Amino acid sequence: MENNEEIKASNFIKTILRKDIEEAKNDGRVHTRFPPEPNGYLHIGHAKSICLNFGIAEEFGGKCNLRFDDTNPLKEDTEYVDSIKEDVKWLGFEWGETEFYASDYFDKFYEFAVKLVTKGVAYVDSLTPEEIKEYRGNLKEPGKNSPYRDRTPDENLELLQKMKDGQFADGECVLRAKIDMSSPNINMRDPIMYRIANTEHHRTGDKWCIYPMYDFAHGLEDSIEGVTHSICTLEFEDHRPLYDCFLDQLEVFHPQQIEFARLNLTYTMMSKRNLLTLVNEGYVSGWDDPRMPTIAGLRRRGYTPASIRNFAEMIGVSKANSIVEYAQLEYCLREDLNKVAQRVMVVTDPLKVVITNYPEDETEMLTAENNPECEADGNREIPFCREIYIEKDDFMEDPPNKYFRLSPGKEMRLKHAYYITCDEVIKDDNGEVIELRCSYDPKSRGGWTDDGRRVKGTAHWVSAKHCIDAEIRMYDHLFTIPNPSRRKKGEVFTDNINPDSMKVVSALAEPSLASIEAGKHFQFLRIGYFTSDKDTTDGKPVFNKTVGLKDTWAKMKK
Repeated sequence: MENNEEIKASNFIKTILRKDIEEAKNDGRVHTRFPPEPNGYLHIGHAKSICLNFGIAEEFGGKCNLRFDDTNPLKEDTEYVDSIKEDVKWLGFEWGETEFYASDYFDKFYEFAVKLVTKGVAYVDSLTPEEIKEYRGNLKEPGKNSPYRDRTPDENLELLQKMKDGQFADGECVLRAKIDMSSPNINMRDPIMYRIANTEHHRTGDKWCIYPMYDFAHGLEDSIEGVTHSICTLEFEDHRPLYDCFLDQLEVFHPQQIEFARLNLTYTMMSKRNLLTLVNEGYVSGWDDPRMPTIAGLRRRGYTPASIRNFAEMIGVSKANSIVEYAQLEYCLREDLNKVAQRVMVVTDPLKVVITNYPEDETEMLTAENNPECEADGNREIPFCREIYIEKDDFMEDPPNKYFRLSPGKEMRLKHAYYITCDEVIKDDNGEVIELRCSYDPKSRGGWTDDGRRVKGTAHWVSAKHCIDAEIRMYDHLFTIPNPSRRKKGEVFTDNINPDSMKVVSALAEPSLASIEAGKHFQFLRIGYFTSDKDTTDGKPVFNKTVGLKDTWAKMKK
């Protein structure tokens, strides 16, 4: 883990673990796991689970497995496996030799299935998928038994072998657990254990044409690996009786499942299916689009590992579902970037200023501190000359009271430079201000004078002769409503996508930004925090707006 100030709070899961350790349950072992399905990129909700599972193992001196639940070859890909490993490492966690895959246990799962069939508690069902759905019933009505439910164990073993040998087409039959078709818990109504999928697996190739269902494999994976505490989100609470049923029938090690509330974030959707729609239908540029809630997208936008870990710790762990304000995530990011981001000057809407009493051919280098929060970051030299650019909104021709920036006859401080006074306003034929003629006070170098006069307004600037072009990508929420999952009748979730979620601005930047690597954090003075994008090329930097300077969460807390 990198060195940073992180919050460490208690929660109900840690309370359970402490009690288990005191009672020497599992010989005092703490063994957790993070078990993603490699069918998409991880998002901020997964980051909470990563921090929880790896963090608990670290805090209690235990182990945490990274295990890929790769039981569905139709949706999985090595691209997703690689991205998941990158994300977990980037967050600051290591798994060492505890990297596992559900596919490691395919032979074992099949042995378990044969054992259940032999015991008469599993059967091969030849109903069609539509019929299985119909026979299952619903929350108000019980299901009904399949006509194939009473096949003998020998019949079922023969059919299961034929399934394994590829003698049936996809969907022609399935292996089901024989539990209770009238159970009020629909998960217990003879759930499917194996289905046929005549497709190659990203790890096992064409060895298998039947694959275990997630609900059959999941609890068994934990058991095989010796996981003591299987920490899941609340939607798996109703699945726990099924996991217990399989473990009890097979008489194997029984992990303890603990459920917690998943992360819901305003202006965000966490469904992998919906995120895939955004990617496939071109609403975003890819899984790492900076507007996406994926860890890859957050990383590209400029989020730091420490900010996400601190966010996960700050919001805590509970049993009650709730929605967290996005501003709280931004607060954690802003707190971290304030300590590490270099301060630079970039003008996004330039207005030319000519300093008439400054020598025409002269350039001087001024000293600017890189980060007032970290003296070790040192200083840099920035060029100053007769012509500069400031932001258009740092000038008003007819200002209201208490306007402290530049206006005719008024004085303003240029950050790290001099005081200037506006003497003349140049306009085009349409009456638009296109240039200011100003004079400077040579004795105010560095932004101060010996006479002690007070100049309240300060503006950032760039040298017209030395500045470079930069592309700035300004981001806003991807959705226009706080809860995109709750929409008007007849709407689909894409109806609420924000058409202004990204705006590209051509800006002028100080020359120190000409040659930078992707992923560097900066504070553009008086504008916000920005991070250099992977599209950056030498001499043409591209920046993503990471977060503004305004602290919305702090105001909300007040």
